[in-house]
Amino acid sequence: MAEDPAEMVSIIATDPEQVMSGQDAPEVLPLLPVRNTVLFPGVVLPVTVTRKKSIRLVRKAYRGNKIVGVLAQKNTQSDDPTITDLYEVGTMARILKLLVLPDGNTTIIIQGQSRFKVEEEQQDSPYLTARVSYFSETFPNKTSKEVKGLVSSLKDAAAKMLKLNPEIPQEAQVALDNIESPAFLTHFLSSNINVEVGLKQKLLEINDGVERGTRLLEMMLKEIQLLEIKHEIHNKVHTDIDQQQRDYFLRQQIKVLQDELGFDGPDQEVEKLRARAKDKKWPPAVAKHFNKEVDKLSRVNPQAAEYPMSVNYVEFLIDLPWAEYTKDNFNLKRTRKILDQDHYGLEKVKDRIIEYLAVLKLKQDMKAPILCLYGPPGVGKTSLGRSVAQALGRKYVRMSLGGVRDEAEIRGHRKTYVGAMPGRLIAQIKKAGASNPVIILDEIDKVGADFRGDPQSALLEVLDPEQNSTFTDNYLEVEYDLSKVLFIATANSLDTIHPALRDRMEIIDLTGYTLEEKTQIAKKHLWPKVLHENGLTPKDVSITQPALQRVVDDYTRESGVRGLERKLGSVARNIAKSKALKEEHATILEPKDVSRILGAAIFDRDLYQDNETAGVVTGLAWTSVGGDILFIESLLSRGRGKVTLSGQLGDVMKESAVTALSYLRSRADSLGIDYRIFDQYDLHIHFPEGAVPKDGPSAGIAIFTSIASVFTQRKIRSHLAMTGEITLRGKVLPVGGIKEKILAAKRAGIRDVILCDKNRKDIQEISAEYLKDLTIHYAARVDDVLKVALLDELVANPLKLTVRDEPAPALYGPSVEVS
Repeated sequence: MAEDPAEMVSIIATDPEQVMSGQDAPEVLPLLPVRNTVLFPGVVLPVTVTRKKSIRLVRKAYRGNKIVGVLAQKNTQSDDPTITDLYEVGTMARILKLLVLPDGNTTIIIQGQSRFKVEEEQQDSPYLTARVSYFSETFPNKTSKEVKGLVSSLKDAAAKMLKLNPEIPQEAQVALDNIESPAFLTHFLSSNINVEVGLKQKLLEINDGVERGTRLLEMMLKEIQLLEIKHEIHNKVHTDIDQQQRDYFLRQQIKVLQDELGFDGPDQEVEKLRARAKDKKWPPAVAKHFNKEVDKLSRVNPQAAEYPMSVNYVEFLIDLPWAEYTKDNFNLKRTRKILDQDHYGLEKVKDRIIEYLAVLKLKQDMKAPILCLYGPPGVGKTSLGRSVAQALGRKYVRMSLGGVRDEAEIRGHRKTYVGAMPGRLIAQIKKAGASNPVIILDEIDKVGADFRGDPQSALLEVLDPEQNSTFTDNYLEVEYDLSKVLFIATANSLDTIHPALRDRMEIIDLTGYTLEEKTQIAKKHLWPKVLHENGLTPKDVSITQPALQRVVDDYTRESGVRGLERKLGSVARNIAKSKALKEEHATILEPKDVSRILGAAIFDRDLYQDNETAGVVTGLAWTSVGGDILFIESLLSRGRGKVTLSGQLGDVMKESAVTALSYLRSRADSLGIDYRIFDQYDLHIHFPEGAVPKDGPSAGIAIFTSIASVFTQRKIRSHLAMTGEITLRGKVLPVGGIKEKILAAKRAGIRDVILCDKNRKDIQEISAEYLKDLTIHYAARVDDVLKVALLDELVANPLKLTVRDEPAPALYGPSVEVS
């Protein structure tokens, strides 16, 4: 055991000045190690001695001169300290009393005398002894103003500490008032200040009395600050407890008053929640969970922070439409009528909805399919969902997923979080008030992913008919059946949709509208809508069919009808302005009125190039907003066989051009081309609109036809467009996006289209009205393409291709340059 102080309050010597003088101090001192305390001169301290060495030392000293040297331990864990485990500076002490307690421990009461420093160890056994040198007190004999100010400051600080610390007995103030010696005052306060042993030891080691007193004052001021903070905290906590008790009694009184007046308190609120839950048709597991949450709520203090969160959660459970379904309308003729009335065309989608209703009518119970309407913007994907909900007689909910990057938007947050909310899906079902709404997942291809999770992965469970009957929202914590919900997703592109998510959906392709369809949509839907939005009526103005066609042909070029609606809005606003200003305006709009209001035509109706120039071919392309046409232009100039490609091309399109040229060189004889021309003329293939990136293999046969025309100077059939991939063996391969390309061809005034023979199945799926005035030519090989595309007639002013004597063979062949 260590020698620990028996009590912390020191006893003041009767004559401290005489005690600290160190008269008759021996040169060699027996050393008594103590820990957790430092003895200062003049201070009386009881110490319990338990180590055998120390007991032997104090008994021998008590029988002799009663003098020991007290040193504090550096290493408090050592039970048998050596001289290196002790501080070098200590205090010589006199043993005033030795007591043997009933429990066998020995306690001594010692009084500090003089400070000393260990010079040399004398012996280690049976106890430590050392030769020492003593310090003398260095406070000036004549008290200066500095010393007086220091003593006054120390006494004031001590008085303040006594006031802030109620644990120190008030008798200490009397003792302080009786201390006159500055040296003993610093020793007494140093012994009683509440700081670490190491800091007390530093005070003991300072020889200059004024410096020691100044350092002590700094420590006391820090201690006073801590005591003030502690006192402030104590008062605040005490005040808070008193306030809580006061609030409790007030709440009890309010409860009694509410009972008397019939007002609702927390208990009544819980009972109302139970009453509302009686009529719910929820599953047994949900009912059990609800009762558990309500029981927990009844035990929560209404003033607690979690009380309103628990109330909101329980109310959300009640508000959800558990097993509440709207009745489906199985009048299929009425459904078809509504779909036809709201949307022109889109026959495949309408047929799929009718099929779903027919099966549901016969079976009365089936898992709802997951439909994905895929197509360019503006073709009516989102509005189609509203029509489906109206036709079925179901609630309609639209969820915009564009830009959603947080998984919690789908699955919700844990309700333990501050500000926790359910996922959008469950929140929308609550808003709909039925468990079988039509939910439109708009722009599902634009869902992103970041550090907050992957929302598309969270949608895997939602959009799987085999799993969504047990969908669990993080906020809800119980399973919710989504199998009766009819999900309809919309997307402009399938490339960005997770493959597993795409596999769960039935993809329905919505292509763009023909000119005839756009005219009918404008007549039946868009024109009445823009009239209403601009404060006009059909009596104010009407528009003829040719005028609508003029708007469609000359001012829009798109797959959908959004741009068409904007142009019709411009026309309607012009009429509204004239009406508001009481100006004369046409009541029946003709094509000339449209041209006057909208200005010069933006697009040419026939975009095909004439066939008077060799090497100009019209190709068909697919884009994210529908089909489009593009041109391939080829030009020969005298040179050394260099090939240049330009028009911001992708790698695949560059490879198609190289493949087409290689195959043409191999067929030079059959096409009547002198093989020497390839080495004596440079070929430049350009794709206009160079700022638009272009890629893909579908321009292969168009590139081949273009360079074949420029090398033979033969005309290309007019009003012709083509699409298909070419191989190095001259085969034509199928490509995608056929319907969009066909519509683009019709918009551009094309009359003949060349496709791969294997694309015949795609043409069969296109409505006959889309193919009206179009002749489709199918090609299995490049020869079939040339038979249709390349005429025997030469172009006007053909380029005369002359060859010089055959040059030496090139070492590496012709170079290809891409700009």
